[in-house]
Amino acid sequence: MMIQLLEGGTYLVNETELVEPAKAAAQGLPAPEEAAKQTMAYNILRDHNTSGNMEKLQIKFDKLTSHDITFVGIIQTARASGLEKFPVPYVLTNCHNSLCAVGGTINEDDHMFGLTCAKKYGGVYVPPHQAVIHQFAREMLAGGGKMILGSDSHTRYGALGTMAMGEGGPELVKQLLSKTYDINMPGVVGVYMTGAPIPGVGPQDVALAIIGAVFKNGFVKNKVMEFVGPGVSNLSADFRIGVDVMTTETTCLSSIWRTDDKIEEFYAIHGRSEDYKELNPGPVAYYDGMLVVELDKIRPMIAMPFHPSNTYTIDELNANLMDILDDVEKKAQISLDGKIDFTLKDKVHDGKLYVEQGIIAGCAGGGFENICAAADILKGASIGADAFTLSVYPASTPIYMELARNGRLADLMATGAIVKTAFCGPCFGASDAPGNNDFCIRHSTRNFPNREGSNPANGQIASVALMDSKSIAATAFNGGYLTSAEDCPVVYETPEYEFNEHIYENIVYNGFGKAKPETEIVYGPSIKDWPKMPALTENLLLQVASVIRDEVTTTDELIPSGETASYRSNPYKISEFTLIRKDPQYVGRAKAAQEFEKARVAGDKEKAGTFYQVLKAVGVDTPVEELMKTTGIGSVLYAKRPGDGSAREYAASCQKVLGGLANICIEYATKRYRSNCVNWGMLPFTYPDDNINLEVGEYVYLPGIRKAVEDGATRFEATIIGKDGSTRTMELQLNGVTEAEKKVLLAGSLINSYKAE
Repeated sequence: MMIQLLEGGTYLVNETELVEPAKAAAQGLPAPEEAAKQTMAYNILRDHNTSGNMEKLQIKFDKLTSHDITFVGIIQTARASGLEKFPVPYVLTNCHNSLCAVGGTINEDDHMFGLTCAKKYGGVYVPPHQAVIHQFAREMLAGGGKMILGSDSHTRYGALGTMAMGEGGPELVKQLLSKTYDINMPGVVGVYMTGAPIPGVGPQDVALAIIGAVFKNGFVKNKVMEFVGPGVSNLSADFRIGVDVMTTETTCLSSIWRTDDKIEEFYAIHGRSEDYKELNPGPVAYYDGMLVVELDKIRPMIAMPFHPSNTYTIDELNANLMDILDDVEKKAQISLDGKIDFTLKDKVHDGKLYVEQGIIAGCAGGGFENICAAADILKGASIGADAFTLSVYPASTPIYMELARNGRLADLMATGAIVKTAFCGPCFGASDAPGNNDFCIRHSTRNFPNREGSNPANGQIASVALMDSKSIAATAFNGGYLTSAEDCPVVYETPEYEFNEHIYENIVYNGFGKAKPETEIVYGPSIKDWPKMPALTENLLLQVASVIRDEVTTTDELIPSGETASYRSNPYKISEFTLIRKDPQYVGRAKAAQEFEKARVAGDKEKAGTFYQVLKAVGVDTPVEELMKTTGIGSVLYAKRPGDGSAREYAASCQKVLGGLANICIEYATKRYRSNCVNWGMLPFTYPDDNINLEVGEYVYLPGIRKAVEDGATRFEATIIGKDGSTRTMELQLNGVTEAEKKVLLAGSLINSYKAE
């Protein structure tokens, strides 16, 4: 067994002994609530909490990060809410839309918007191709005991002693306006590591093993993962970073690792020795759960389509190839709604699985040691003159430069591999999209449907499996036939890393503390302001625009990545892609309901009255004129567990732009998606029954909803009006709404709330 889960709480004594709560009294250990204060997570959160109440946290972060899918919307929101200057270092990277413009000036216009905003408000601007967002943060921003908030879900710098969180844009807006990040004190789950990885195992293998063990059971959901134990010291800084960034795929809130001389060396190499801080749990620390990870037992892993938790050892896959591929096909039919024939069995040649593409890229795969290991495996070899291709994206220009200096770049290129600049494209479908029906292996972050750039709505499908760079290189060594790095023995000769800080000095704009208010912001023609959003009305009449019964709905399904990202600065255009691959009729249905809301706001009694006619079924005979004053019109989306995946706020804001006013679900897959819904003024309802009786086209009538929100009601009786005029009631829940969230919901959006202050 590679990983063992200890449920029900665990003490860690002197960093070496695990003690179950039942034996705590006999050993004289403190109560769990006291020992919980000895975790690293508790102490970092305490140091950043401004509320004075460790149960209700109000966090102020040390630094903020965004990339060019998100920073335009964030700054536009902040500007509309009263932004004067950036109060903390705010880094704007350009690693997502360097290459994927649909046409024209869209991307560079956004980049110039970012540069001029950095000048005007005192920010940091990293030009395209220099660094992916998280590598720049590791190299230049992380610090021991610090906290960083980023608008990308993979904001994780725990290996460097920095507690980092990825959230939707409005949470960064709050920080830019000197507000706080408000959460209940999260649970903390320990990750106790022992042993050391065998030579063929890399960080992605460890990460996938952990994800496979905890995702489906929610073991670490919305909790902080705290990495401890003697095994941590057997991992290099790069190895820890590679595991850490993938913790996002467990659905945890954040991560933190104990630090040691290897992390101290990392900071020294990057010229920031003063930012190192030794972190360890106290003598007796209590955790809400514990993962025991035996590093020496982990073997090369693969996450099959279409989720990082769909994990197997590569040996297991090869030994049971057709059975596992059959299972993948069954899961694919669920993920693809049975709309596309999908198989990988035609990739099996003489009992071996053939792969068309390998990619080592981004914040997960583009690290120095990962690429050096791949170069060691492939030195002197050829990837073969067939369908298989290999692309490598170093995570930053300093890494690229060092690979060139030590010869690893030449070794890779000589094999037929293509080495490209720092870019997140392979992680969100903006570059190297495989051909139709192709199978790709990637050391990157996610393998959701169409994440690699295919478009199932147009009959195009490709698929991705996640693997470590070592096994990807081993597969390339064998011309594209899936191979475990264990079966490709090699002596890994990782050279020492030298960081050249002058690269960034020569090209990165650093204006923190040097705001130039007189700077004129450059607006391209595609950059549009957010639409006006009315406050929550006394009552709501919503039409059901989509019902999604998948167990989990990802943010990629709510608003796809890839080519749609080029419209990210235009709320109206990007909203046209909402649910386009999951429910192509959603946009039309939502817009149809929104037309009646526009009529209400414009005072068009005749048109608005048409929508209100359904209320006669519940005995509402109120004059139309009065209804127009009191009863807002919109749409509502139902999904079982929406929001797994990216932090992108567009998953929620696009619904709001289209007139969406509420979500109903069993539970929100991530805290960040629920926060996005709230910050855009959408009511975050839950309904615990798995078999909800709700259909597209029906109406959800919410009388007295504004007063209910004002009063802090957690239960609300809604009336459902069927398409045939029949009625029934449904008890919806509004759980966990804070006072700050209440203000936003009542105001209709975060922007409105801040404008009212």
